[in-house]
This record gives sequence, structure tokens and C-alpha cells, in this order.
Amino acid sequence: MNEQDILEKARAYVIENFMYMRKSQTIGDEESLLRTGVISSLGMMEVVGWVEETFGVTVDPEEITENNFDTMRGLARFVLSKSSVQTA
Repeated sequence: MNEQDILEKARAYVIENFMYMRKSQTIGDEESLLRTGVISSLGMMEVVGWVEETFGVTVDPEEITENNFDTMRGLARFVLSKSSVQTA
């Protein structure tokens, strides 16, 4: 799985679960999910659970950061790095 595949899955998940009332709205790869109001801090925990379940990675509490989970690109890079570590 590459970064683009992860981006597509993550975007589909966010649209389906957090933007269902505004599916015509788009979210850019580098846009803040928190600052744009797409996801709340509670919603972020849902995303973390989805990442663990969907991609089979473990997210440590200290990894739940803005850098890793606030943008689509950050999330994809995080998952990719964790996947590489766990398969190595």
C-alpha cells in the first residue's frame, strides 16, 4: 500500500463519517481537519481507532499529534511509516 492508497481510504472514511451532511465540500491534503471543523477532538479518537483497525497498526498515545493526525497527508504518512516499521 502506498501513500496515495492510504490518502484515498482516509478521505473516503472522513467524508463518510464526518462530512456526511456536506459531501460536496472538499478537504485538501494539507488542510487542518481540526481547524476547519471537519473533526473534533473526540472525532480524532475515532480516526485513531479506525487507523488501528483498518491498517493494522498500533498508535501509541504520544503519536496522537497534530503532525500525524491533523491533515490527510500527515495521516497517510504516519500510517505508511508505521506499516513499514511493523513489516520490517
